[in-house]
Amino acid sequence: MIRRLLCASSLACLLAAPLAAEPGLPPEEAVAAALMEHPSVAAAHARLEAARARAEGIRKGSYEFTVQGSYTRRDVNGGAAFNEYDAQLSRPIRLPGKARLDHEIGKQGTAVAENVAEDARHEAALLLAAHWFDWLSASAHAEVDQAAVANYEAALAAVRRRRDMRDASQLDVDQAEAALAEARRSLEQFSGLAALARTRLASQFPGLALPQQAPEVPFPDMADARMSQLGGLVVVNSHMIAAAEAESTRMSAVADRARADRMADPTVGLRLFSEFGGLERGAGVVISMPIGGGHRRAVADEASAGAAAARADEQLARFDVAETANADVTEARFRIDSWQRAREAVAAQMAALEKLRRGHQLGEIDLADLLLGERMVHDAFRREAEARAEAMRAITKLRIDAHDLWLGD
Repeated sequence: MIRRLLCASSLACLLAAPLAAEPGLPPEEAVAAALMEHPSVAAAHARLEAARARAEGIRKGSYEFTVQGSYTRRDVNGGAAFNEYDAQLSRPIRLPGKARLDHEIGKQGTAVAENVAEDARHEAALLLAAHWFDWLSASAHAEVDQAAVANYEAALAAVRRRRDMRDASQLDVDQAEAALAEARRSLEQFSGLAALARTRLASQFPGLALPQQAPEVPFPDMADARMSQLGGLVVVNSHMIAAAEAESTRMSAVADRARADRMADPTVGLRLFSEFGGLERGAGVVISMPIGGGHRRAVADEASAGAAAARADEQLARFDVAETANADVTEARFRIDSWQRAREAVAAQMAALEKLRRGHQLGEIDLADLLLGERMVHDAFRREAEARAEAMRAITKLRIDAHDLWLGD
């Protein structure tokens, strides 16, 4: 029957004072290194470097010197031949106000890339936590099932001895064998799920050293006021909102720049020429300037619409992050409450099982009822293990989203 698993020491462990949230998690230094090595984070940082280079290019602009020249040889009928040439050096001139807008566009583009890079690290942290708790949860189930298998094996051996002594029937043996087979099936299932979760974790984060055995899932413990505080930090520290704000500001600057470009930048240059073999020479200033029309107006209208869309996206990002914050807090609360009810269920089922055992020893309870009681206790332990893992998963997600864990800025 249920022996060591359901002994008083196990119950005392379940009803002990809750531990802090950090136990059961990988070392923070190892996580930081694993996150930086993740391809999604590396790609985001490479795009950040590209954004910085692009910002520098925008700040400087495409205002470069252009050299033009020509050489001709002119022959005059009945006269001499003359060498002629002209040379011109010109450069576009950025009109006042445009340089400031270009600087702002580049600056905000870099800010967008910086926040996207940090958000990529955030998403990688959530992925790591998801695989980690998949592993811990399945391993906790498997541990309960391993104890159940050992207990049912002992029970089956005892029933077989009683049958041989004609103190139990073959039906009792069959029932014990069925209970053992079900416990073994559950053990194989959750052992496989634990191996699968560990494989996924190792594949996504090969640099993270994993122990051979999953750590024990700690007891969840977080005060309600602390959860509310972390929920507020989810919004305050959100890189998604910061990226949306920077993109909105950038698009507004792009729209202002497009409107300013309706008056085109002039090109100013110096021209030198020599004609009639040098008999006529000169120097002068040349100016050219496109005359804006429908195309420039359409580009400005497009940029204005893009800025309006970016402002709407910023508002949507605020909605999404607020939803995440509220959902994180709500889930952490009900997961902790669910786990506490699961603990109470374990205690109640164990008390009932002790009564069933005494009744079976006195011959008042048959084996089927006792096996049912033991299975219900095992199920209660499984539900407690699952509820504990899910509560810790919810707490960890809340802390990651609030940048209270693994994402110190």
